Order: sequence, then C-alpha cells, then structure tokens
Amino acid sequence: MNPQRISSRRRSLMLGAAAAGATALTQPLSVLAQGAEEIILGGSIPMTGVFAFAGIGINAGIQDYLKIVNDAGGVKGRKIKYVPEDTGYKVDVSVATFKKITSQNKVNLYYGDSTGFAKTINPELDRNGNILMTGASFATELNDPKKYPNQFMVGPDYTEMFGILLNHIAKEKPGAKVAFVYSDSEFGRDPIESSEALAKKLGLSVPIKIMTPAGSVDVSTEVIKLRRAAPDYTIFHGYILAPIPEFITQGKQQGMTSKWMGTFWTMDSSTVMKMGEVGDGFMGVMPFRYYYDTEKAPMLEKIRAMRSEYQSTAYIQGFLATMLFTESVKRCLDAGKPLTGPNLKAALNTLKDFDTGGLIGVPITISGNSIPVGRVYKADMKAQKMVAASDWIKL
Repeated sequence: MNPQRISSRRRSLMLGAAAAGATALTQPLSVLAQGAEEIILGGSIPMTGVFAFAGIGINAGIQDYLKIVNDAGGVKGRKIKYVPEDTGYKVDVSVATFKKITSQNKVNLYYGDSTGFAKTINPELDRNGNILMTGASFATELNDPKKYPNQFMVGPDYTEMFGILLNHIAKEKPGAKVAFVYSDSEFGRDPIESSEALAKKLGLSVPIKIMTPAGSVDVSTEVIKLRRAAPDYTIFHGYILAPIPEFITQGKQQGMTSKWMGTFWTMDSSTVMKMGEVGDGFMGVMPFRYYYDTEKAPMLEKIRAMRSEYQSTAYIQGFLATMLFTESVKRCLDAGKPLTGPNLKAALNTLKDFDTGGLIGVPITISGNSIPVGRVYKADMKAQKMVAASDWIKL
C-alpha cells in the first residue's frame, strides 16, 4: 500500500478525533456522562388499598406511554425505565418506597400517590436536586412554584376545578345560588373558602355550605338543610362516590330541582354510572377527554388501538403525566442541559400552546405548577357515558 496514502489517512483520522474532542469539550461533563444511559421514572403507586382503583389505571397509563416512546427509540436515543412499587396508599410506605427507589437508581422523574406524600417528600426533592415529580394529587397548596419548585400536576388544582365549574354556572345562569357540600378532610376543605370568594366575584351566591364525614353516612338532616337553601346548583367535593347518591336521591324525593356537580375524583365514567338512574344529568369537571370521546384526538386513537376496553380517567392522567415528563426530558436534552429537577421544571414551563394529541381539547401552556384547563361533562345514563356539557374552559 502507498505509504503516502497511509500517512494521509492517518492525518485525516487524527484531525477527526481532534475535532470530536473539541466538540466534547464544549459540552458540560454531566451531559456527556448521561450518554445513552436509561432515564429512570420512579413511582409510589397505590396498586392495593382504598385508592387501588386509581393506582391500577395510573400504572397502566404510564406503562403504555413509555411503550410508545421506547418502541420509537426513546428520547434522543435514551430509553426511559419505569421503576414502580406498591404503596397501599399509605404515606409512610410511599416515603419508604421513594427512598428505596432513589437509593438504588439514578432517578430523574417520579410519580407520587397522594397529597400527604407530596408534602412530606418535597424537602427531599429539593435536597436531591435531580428529580421532577408529579402525582395523583390536585391539592391547591401544591400549585405554588416557590414552595414546590420541583413539582407539577396534570390538570387544574382543586380550587381551579371549582373555578371552571363556577365560570360555567355564571355563564349558564347568572346570579345562580350554589351550594358547596364537602367532606371533613384536608381534601374536602381545600378549595372551599377561596371558591366562595370567587363565586361572589362572579355574581353567584353561596347560601349554604355543608360538611360531612367522608364515605357512607346518614345525610337526612343535611338534605333537609340543603332543600331549605334551594340552590340552583350543588357542588360536591372531597368524596369519591358516597354519600353523593344519597344526597341526590333524598334531595329529589323532597322536590329539589338543583343540578348536581362534582370534581375530578368523582368523575370517572365507571364511578358516575354506579349512581344509577338518580345520576342521570350529574355534571362535573374533567381536565381531559374520556376514553370513548368521539371528537378527533389522535392520541386517544392510539390508546384505543392498544387497549380495546374502557380505560379510566386515572389511566389518562398517568398517560398524560408521562407525555409531559418525556417532553421535559426532550427539551432539556435538546438544549444540552443536564437532567436536574430545576432544568426539567424550567423545560416544562416552556410549554406554550402544546398539543397533547387531543387528550386535552385545547393547546396547553404550563407557566406554573398546574394546567388550569377543563371541561364540564354530564352523565347520560341511557348511553352509559359522560357527554360534553361545555366547551373547554381556560382560567
């Protein structure tokens, strides 16, 4: 072989290596170290216990979106690995699970199961510095970027949910009387005081507020009080199902003509349908579309292709959370930034008019910790479906 050709080729290879080295030096070492290693999404997921109905759906939604991403090659060539553990919906178990998963893995994304867990683990997120977290909670307190800088929620907070309902009511019946019925719990009390102030601001009145224990209880005395207040609308919050059907049944028996409404955790289709005939016309706020919605939504079509049977709103929540996690990772890596909690959150906050593939019916912008968008749906018991009762409402 010609020695001159060998020498020329060697020089070319050396120059190429030098150029690659120069390029490498312009990248932060932390970005280079990330290479093509897996990105870890940890999860404290309630697969058993009182919240298992949601945890099972959330878990499936996370898995399905990751399958779509990883089957397409991951995010910039990096696969996302999901590492969940069951918590039974107990805060101490959720915290122990978080510590176990984060000690055994380099975690950048985390899904939590409750408000209690989110509040307890927040200082640890700050100390760790590498994790962006979301979860099942829509607690108003968590919608504070200064206090919870490494966190976001997949929808409006509970106060914003009331805001969506109250804006709908003010449009449908200006000056309406609205009753608030809520559970004696942190969950139940969360939006009540601020929502009463908003109602007045919108020209609505709140003639009565009723607090009850959560779950199945005798509400006959409370129904009498509610009937006397004669509200045009009654909003329930802080319950999953009971005692909502009892209120509606007894209220109708006593001649009440109120329209009945709920917030997210009551509004899964399978939950509302358990109300039976009395639940016909029951309304509430939903941050995203139902599995069976017929309006154009490419991502819903993908979900239906993957799973032919009805998937809960908790499933959609888990699926959408993972979409937003993935988009944050992509934007971080595109910018050549290491995957830290602050960088991931800053990337999330660059989402402006973002298309969720139709899961949410309008483009979304995330400027803080929540997505203050939702729609009012109404129960059609004959069709056994929730149907749209409003346009999408942005606060």
